[in-house]
Amino acid sequence: MKVYNNILETIGNTPLVRINKLATDIPAQVFAKVETTNPGNSVKDRMALKMIEDAEKAGLLKPGGTLIEGTSGNTGMGLALACIIKGYKLICVLNDKQSKEKMDILRAVGAEVVVCPTAVEPSDPRSYYSVSKRLATEIPNSWYVNQYDNLSNRQAHYESTGPEIWEQTEGKITHFVVGVGTGGTISGVGKYLKEKNPNIKIWGIDTYGSVFKKYKETGIFDENEIYPYITEGIGEDILPANVDFDVIDLFEKVTDKDAAVYTRRLAREEGIFVGNSAGSAIKGLIQLKDKLTADDVVVVLFHDHGSRYVGKIFNDDWMRERGFLDENIITAGDLVAKHSDKPLVSLYAEELVSHAIAKMRNFGISQIPVMKDGKYVGSVDDSHVYQLLVDAPELRDVPVSSIMGKPFPVVQTSTHIEDVCKLINKETPAVLVELANGKYHIVSRYDVISAMS
Repeated sequence: MKVYNNILETIGNTPLVRINKLATDIPAQVFAKVETTNPGNSVKDRMALKMIEDAEKAGLLKPGGTLIEGTSGNTGMGLALACIIKGYKLICVLNDKQSKEKMDILRAVGAEVVVCPTAVEPSDPRSYYSVSKRLATEIPNSWYVNQYDNLSNRQAHYESTGPEIWEQTEGKITHFVVGVGTGGTISGVGKYLKEKNPNIKIWGIDTYGSVFKKYKETGIFDENEIYPYITEGIGEDILPANVDFDVIDLFEKVTDKDAAVYTRRLAREEGIFVGNSAGSAIKGLIQLKDKLTADDVVVVLFHDHGSRYVGKIFNDDWMRERGFLDENIITAGDLVAKHSDKPLVSLYAEELVSHAIAKMRNFGISQIPVMKDGKYVGSVDDSHVYQLLVDAPELRDVPVSSIMGKPFPVVQTSTHIEDVCKLINKETPAVLVELANGKYHIVSRYDVISAMS
């Protein structure tokens, strides 16, 4: 019988798949190294097992011990599988931008999950780097894996991923492209491939909000480059020891929107259901297409599986909220359709100003139309109310009718978005859209900006 003794023996030997439709404008042959066939559905299974085995050999891991790791989810999954087979406990520390699916999957395979805020400095005691280190000092018989600086990470890819790619391309590979996070994959694969052929180009895909690209090009660690971003699994606000900048020939940055859009395109046009960093990688390659020729053979590595992003990248509402869906917004009716499930909040002229403030706070809105005798007779917006209360706090207890502004202009659902824009200005923050059923909905300045961005 051809069987494996345990699930860890199935790690590696992932397929190389030709990219067709998305590579139409790229002169080279493009192949994807699809790492989703690993048992944990990501490339991180390789280095997770290697780090544990090397720690065992070094005496860092004792029987029944606890592993602690800061992870974006995939390394945690690889560690979890190894811990199940080897009898260890696992605590995964994630930041709060990671998808719910990743957290749920980690819990499903027995890991304890600790969630930390994303928008803090690495040195902040709340960051997932700091929390991981602290837990490792507090919990007896524990080991902090530290995938960022643990060089067994990149060694795993030097020993397995690199040789697989070389063999699968029969040594014809000219370019290797991959998103860079801890740096283990690009550095390990890159080192192996350059030893085989120094002319092979190693291209790293970075994201806006990360320090890698500028550091490679200037040698400067610029903190002004660091800001929160949405793309998962790539980019860093630190310089991990696993990133071998000498092996990497260049970095290319990809926006959050393009990463998300091309992740969806991989699923719909290539039938390859992969994660966020794969979209970054293929879009980064497309941005670099002018550096390629018809004789080139490019391998792009796709890190993980799309099932970990069903509630985010593959959710239309999530994409729409961030302006990542290129929707055809032409009329006021199109703008209304984006939030037609929400009720129109209004005020009666007799209500107090304090009621208007409460409604703005409760519904998270900035402007409200005012009604009297079934008609819209005025409007209230937060900036006007704010200025009034600064000057005269006692106005909280007067009727809205005594401080309201002019009623919002009324447009039809067929009104073109350009005409809506002409009506919305500094003095007029919104318009009302008359619907077919005789009811109304509001379109604000923010709605128009979101549609045009």
